[in-house]
Amino acid sequence: MSNLKKILIADDEPDILEILQFNLEAEGYEVETAKNGVIAIEKAKTFLPDLIILDIMMPGKNGIEVCNHLRLLPTFKSTLIIFLTAMSDDSTEVKGLESGADDFLTKPIRPKVLISKVNALFRRLTKEESESINLGDLTIDREKYSVNYKGEEITLARKEFELLSLLASKPGKVFLRNEILHQIWGTEVIVGDRTIDVHIRKIRQKLNLDCITTVKGVGYKFEL
Repeated sequence: MSNLKKILIADDEPDILEILQFNLEAEGYEVETAKNGVIAIEKAKTFLPDLIILDIMMPGKNGIEVCNHLRLLPTFKSTLIIFLTAMSDDSTEVKGLESGADDFLTKPIRPKVLISKVNALFRRLTKEESESINLGDLTIDREKYSVNYKGEEITLARKEFELLSLLASKPGKVFLRNEILHQIWGTEVIVGDRTIDVHIRKIRQKLNLDCITTVKGVGYKFEL
């Protein structure tokens, strides 16, 4: 059985599929491709990739629809996802983040930049995680990437989980926005303040629990 990390690329432009597959395989990854969103979903279920690269604008199902579909399946709840997009408007980025994207890459694609992002995501994935966080009725298991509140399991996307885990690791501490960006997304991924806001909103909605306080102009803190 191969120990290579597996990557699925979905894009309706054959040239992009070819060049990305070539560069990622040269980097040592096992790569499969799909020419539209419907095929991407079917291949994901059999290939079981560690990371999926999705073009947002695809026929059949677009990248955001594919992401939303896969995130509902337990197998893909924590799978890394990068969106490729030719659009730079805020609404597209927000929709992508809300669907559970880990990163964005704007077209035209620069293979070296993509590889840098992929490597950075896998480095963060393989970092050693600490033990569970137990706060009253809330349990955050960092090894299993699971959240349980009053006996009910709450499904969070990977970045939502990492953000909640960071804030809950030190209840009462105010985490600065720059500190959150650095610890959750790292220095090799460029994201804005809006990214944090989107993820915080999704965490609050899913937990249905008033536990994350906004410190205006500074950052966030966890208080249960």
